Amino acid sequence: MHVDLLTIYFLLIGTLLTSSLITLWEHRTHPARSKALRILAAGYATLATGCAAVLVRADLPGVWGAALSNLVIMTGYLLVLHGVATLNGRQYREASFALLALIALTWATWGARHPADMWYYASAFPIALVSAMTSRELLRGDGMKGAPSVQTRVQTRVQARVQPRYVATFVTGFHALFYVFRTFVLPVLGSRYGDGFVALVSKITMYEGVLYSVVLPMALLKLIREETHGQLLRESQTDYLTHLGNRRWFFEEGERVMREARAAQPVSLLAFDLDHFKTINDRYGHKTGDEVLKAFAGIARNAMGPDAILARIGGEEFAALLPGHDRLRAKAVGEAIARRFAQSATHGIEGVHIRATVSIGLAQHGREASTLSDLLAAADAALYNAKSLGGNRLEMQLLQGPDQVSYL
Repeated sequence: MHVDLLTIYFLLIGTLLTSSLITLWEHRTHPARSKALRILAAGYATLATGCAAVLVRADLPGVWGAALSNLVIMTGYLLVLHGVATLNGRQYREASFALLALIALTWATWGARHPADMWYYASAFPIALVSAMTSRELLRGDGMKGAPSVQTRVQTRVQARVQPRYVATFVTGFHALFYVFRTFVLPVLGSRYGDGFVALVSKITMYEGVLYSVVLPMALLKLIREETHGQLLRESQTDYLTHLGNRRWFFEEGERVMREARAAQPVSLLAFDLDHFKTINDRYGHKTGDEVLKAFAGIARNAMGPDAILARIGGEEFAALLPGHDRLRAKAVGEAIARRFAQSATHGIEGVHIRATVSIGLAQHGREASTLSDLLAAADAALYNAKSLGGNRLEMQLLQGPDQVSYL
């Protein structure tokens, strides 16, 4: 079926306007990305306006029609770049104005004498440049990873699913390469094969533009939707005060670690309970108590490796699952945490000098302990023993079987 160039232009304008309206509609659903979505919507609408201006460029005298439509199209590409850069917390305002001024000057000088070469070849280079910069921003994606205060393991597992960023990177990168071809290769091939070949490439350009106008907006919307979903997931799995994982996250991640652990790989669990925490709350107030909890969370997080499953599972209760740690190595980690916490609390929290300590129970995954609940129950038993001995200490248990627990 033959499709003429005018029909493709109308198709391109329609898809760009549709993408603009969908993106603008979405900005209310994603308040954290509202600004970027509004800029992207403006970029698609501006590209559509520029494509519409191409259809009437011959009605203006000289090169004014071609120059104005080219500048409008370039403004659309720059808005798309600015929208993507906003996702990363950056902007290109000064560079954008400078590039538009340079294009206008080129049209007024060289383009006035060589309008066809300027339209078919030279004007493609700025599009390639801006598309390449957009692809680079997407590839970096350093502002599309969620808040740094949230548990790192949760972030990593969410980010692993965020594939639309790479789709958008490919689309903009291919768009850049295509316009590099139009800038440097098409002039050579056009002089060899004539105007018919140039017209064919122009038609292909429109088809490629339609794909760009559909795939890029949808990929970016998918990216932002998954980012929002990831943020909601992180919030549902994160303790609001300490920014550690919560009880739900601990059991979900812990069961996964227990399933994946090899028979020869030791797994230990540390159960923590802050000593006399109710007394601290009653005497110094809940604000100071919250600071004590946050201080402990920071110390525990810094003392453990990246593979540790660390969570706040109750009011002043914490738990840490340590893959690859036997009981001696886990004991060293727990004792270091207890020592650092006692020292930091003695120095004062919020200007108040208090003494806060922690009791710790340790249990190691035995051959017959197949569930996380068994391991946590053994660590809790050791923790209660540490409490009964006065607190501020670590007690160990080795889980030997479902009903067999021995103190060490």
